[in-house]
Amino acid sequence: MAVTGKPAVLGGTALFAEGLPLTRVRVPEREELTRRLDTILTSGQLTDGSTVCELEEAAAAQLEVPYVVAVSNCTSGLMLALQAMGVNGSVAMPGFTFSATAHAAHWAGAAPVFAEVDPDTLTLDPADAAKLLAESGASALMATHVYGTPCRVEELAQVADDAGVPLLYDAAHALGSRRAGTPIGGFGAAEVFSLSPTKVVVAGEGGLIATRDEGLAQACRLGRGYGNPGDYDCVFPGLNARMSELHAALALVSLRGLPERVRTRTELVAAFATAIRDVPGVRLPVLAEGDVSTWKDLTLVIDPEPFGLDVPTLARALKAEGIDSRRYFHPPVHRQKAYAHLPARNLPVTDDIADRVLTLPLWSHMDPTTVTTLAEAVTRLHEHAAEVRSATGG
Repeated sequence: MAVTGKPAVLGGTALFAEGLPLTRVRVPEREELTRRLDTILTSGQLTDGSTVCELEEAAAAQLEVPYVVAVSNCTSGLMLALQAMGVNGSVAMPGFTFSATAHAAHWAGAAPVFAEVDPDTLTLDPADAAKLLAESGASALMATHVYGTPCRVEELAQVADDAGVPLLYDAAHALGSRRAGTPIGGFGAAEVFSLSPTKVVVAGEGGLIATRDEGLAQACRLGRGYGNPGDYDCVFPGLNARMSELHAALALVSLRGLPERVRTRTELVAAFATAIRDVPGVRLPVLAEGDVSTWKDLTLVIDPEPFGLDVPTLARALKAEGIDSRRYFHPPVHRQKAYAHLPARNLPVTDDIADRVLTLPLWSHMDPTTVTTLAEAVTRLHEHAAEVRSATGG
């Protein structure tokens, strides 16, 4: 794309002088939400009510699964699913994921062990996962649909079957994603979604456990209320992981517009990709033909040599333009202090990817002009890369 002017870091005019945040939540259909909240508050029943049940039924219909259990957040949902599957020992998972994936295994009483990701899709590499399961004797496999990109679910199912272990998906980013036409939500033993404010469907805070396993669903439903069947004689140590009626009301209203928001995000990302197609050294995660991503994040993979800037320098230069950014996920989980005590495993692909990713702003109601201006910012930083390096010491 043709660009004019010099970057703000070199004294030019900032493209977003008022600032462009990474995410911006807009609550749709406020009248309906207000009506629902008023009904809940009038009833006086703030938990364990009909709104949570309505949300579970609506989500199950969209995900094309028989069971959905609403919980307080995705992390607690992962913990409950691991507990319900009887996982102990260790859990194999990607090193390139949000820390909560590993934290859930830890809090469920298991130790995370880390595998490589595919350098194109940035999701769990089935071949390395198989190798890790054989080496570690892990009792479960957990994969993440990173940024909403569906995992290679067919291959991972075979890997888990061959190893004789259950497969669980951290689907925090993927409510609305599809694998070859099938909604993410019905793969593996269970898939767990997040409804936090950065997601495409929001509840304020919340999560959803989707499964085809009735027994697992029942265990998670019991587990979210301490493991108490109703007589206070807890059958196992559960959590306080209930979703409130108020959060469920927001989630219900938000869920209704999910397909349209996914289509909009797909169009925005396509426009961005078109605008930067001639810029060397910058790409998006690869999405398999026939798959649909939520594009929960607009994440770039930077090759510093042809692009001209490394990720830290690019992030500083974008900040001068008023553009917020994040390094999702840097450091990768296996490099974080919380897991320094675990035996080291060499993950060169993960380390390389983590050094080269940068997430830019994207939200479902973003104006297309904003997306093309974002692309302009990236393009002109490439075109002035030598000057930017000189000015910033990058």
